[in-house]
Amino acid sequence: MTWRATVFTLFPAMFPGPLALSLAGRALAERAWALETVDIRDFARDKHRSVDDTPFGGGPGMVLRPDVLAAALDSTADSGRPTLLMTPRGTPLDQARVRRLAEGPGVRLVCGRFEGIDQRVVEARAIEEVSIGDVVLSGGEPAALALLDAAVRLLPGTVGQAASHAEESFAGGDWGGLLEYPHYTRPQVFEGRTVPEVLLSGDHARIRAWRRQQAEELTRARRPDLWARRAGAH
Repeated sequence: MTWRATVFTLFPAMFPGPLALSLAGRALAERAWALETVDIRDFARDKHRSVDDTPFGGGPGMVLRPDVLAAALDSTADSGRPTLLMTPRGTPLDQARVRRLAEGPGVRLVCGRFEGIDQRVVEARAIEEVSIGDVVLSGGEPAALALLDAAVRLLPGTVGQAASHAEESFAGGDWGGLLEYPHYTRPQVFEGRTVPEVLLSGDHARIRAWRRQQAEELTRARRPDLWARRAGAH
């Protein structure tokens, strides 16, 4: 079954964007996954194609109307796919969640704009709010592209060697959510800096132990939250 993504947006021209290139683009061309966009503005109810209005209670900005967005959402079947709203107030997206999404039938992504969307449609359509980080973007489209890229690369056949996922940052299994270790390639000497000797040794056990140590040190220094979680799990 083809993994399907439906994106609800006011700017459908932003898709597939970078997803038409590289691994994701090849997988899209080979129909390993499918992408459709739904223009929210097509469901406006007036001649001006208005999709937003002023917020009740006052305040700056505009809010996406619930009736317009609901009509857009109802125009396509969810087919068992979760509907996610990309918003900085959402639950932080992590690799485990991306993996679960990639293992399912696909996703429906709502790209917010303005000050946000009416809370009633979030509740009425059981929309899950998701954040890609503690940043505020002009809209949800860049966040949706990031989520799709992360999920598509996990689909079978998209990345040439499935084993390449095993030691990536946030991978599960034996590496237990560590950040990825440093990488080196030719030339062997670059601006006076040399490749760590262990990587030239040909001793695969030593190399793996070194990489594991580097991953642990990086995680402890840069992401103490991940390190604490790992320590708690053990």
